[in-house]
Amino acid sequence: MPKNITVILGHPDGSSFCNAIAEKYATSARKAGHTVRLFKLGEVEYDPVLRHGYNKRQELEPALVDIRESISWAQHLVFVYPIWWGSMPAILKGMFDRIFLPGYAFKYRKDSPWWDRLLVGRSAHAIVTMDTPPWYYRLIYTMPGHHQIKKTILEFCGIKPVKITSFGPVRGSSEAQRSKWLLKVERHAALA
Repeated sequence: MPKNITVILGHPDGSSFCNAIAEKYATSARKAGHTVRLFKLGEVEYDPVLRHGYNKRQELEPALVDIRESISWAQHLVFVYPIWWGSMPAILKGMFDRIFLPGYAFKYRKDSPWWDRLLVGRSAHAIVTMDTPPWYYRLIYTMPGHHQIKKTILEFCGIKPVKITSFGPVRGSSEAQRSKWLLKVERHAALA
């Protein structure tokens, strides 16, 4: 079944391998009959800092309004980014801080520790690159960034299932290895 897919590149550098992954995913998903919107956060003008927390409303810049509308429109979300310092880059975390707000992504219940998940009905796929070998990231570091995006951001807001694909180590990888990774991205996009 064709889907509406929003792809968000969370790497600030448009010449990165993450950019190649995001482009490959978008192109392959379109070839498979899906409708795709691609956003490159490094090209988007917005303040990634939630200046007042949840205490005072901070108006969204037009670019963030477009991304939020595309998240609402999508049935499937794809986030492509590198693991830096164990987690996502600040530019992507800032997008979540600014857009995934109470009343849009979740809603606190009055006099309760529980919340309502407002983004149900969507699935997601995080495609991440790292210079750490993925086995080391999993066994030694216990995947803090993977848990962050899956459990404490996307599933917290009702997005399920959430799949994570890790490629690494990217530093020092051969052109042949990168081609294999891009072929895997192509297959994921076709099956979105």
